[in-house]
Amino acid sequence: MKFILGKKQNMVQYFDEDGTVVPVTLITATPNIVTQVKEGGADGYTALQVGFEEQKTSRATKAHLGHVKTGAYKHLYEFRDTGTTPVLGDTITVDSFAKGDVVTVSGISKSKGFQGVVKRHGFHGGPRTHGQKHSEREPGSIGGGLRNRVPKGMRMGGRTGGDRITIKNLKIVGVDTANNQLLIKGAIPGRRGTLVEITG
Repeated sequence: MKFILGKKQNMVQYFDEDGTVVPVTLITATPNIVTQVKEGGADGYTALQVGFEEQKTSRATKAHLGHVKTGAYKHLYEFRDTGTTPVLGDTITVDSFAKGDVVTVSGISKSKGFQGVVKRHGFHGGPRTHGQKHSEREPGSIGGGLRNRVPKGMRMGGRTGGDRITIKNLKIVGVDTANNQLLIKGAIPGRRGTLVEITG
C-alpha cells in the first residue's frame, strides 16, 4: 500500500495533454521517516509510525526524544496494515506515487464555530410573506404531532466543521519530485496548512 503524510497548500489550474483545464490541489509532502515498526506480537496490531516535518530537538519533549530515535518531528502518525516491511529510519517520498494513481485523502475540515441551520444543514428558511417578519433563517418547528419532546437527531444549529473527512477515489494528475509536491484532482478538506493523510 502506498501512503504518505502531507500538507494542503492551495488549488491551482492544471492543463492536461489535450488542453483540458483540471482543478487540482497542491499537497506538499516532504520525506516521511519511519520512526517505529509495530508488529502483531508485542503491539497487538501491525502498523508503521512515521514522522513528518523535522523540528529542533530543543522544542521536543523528553518523552518524544526518548521514543523517536531518528530525530524530532512536528507530527507522528500511524498507518495500519500497510503490507510493506520497511525498517526503522527508512524514508517515504512522493516518488512512491505516480500520475494516474487513485488515492484516498483524509483530513480535518475547516472549523466554523456555531452556525445556524441554513449554513449547517442547508435549510431554506421560513416564508418571506404572509405575516412572517423575522423568520428568514429560522429552523421552524422542532416538535409537533403527538410527541411531547424533541426527538434525538433533530437537525438544529450548532458547532460546525472540524470533523475528520475522508474522500475516496481522487486521482493524482502530477508528481513534482523536485519540490516534493503531489497534484491531486479536486478539492480536499481543510484550510491551507492542514495535515492530510494520503493512501493509495
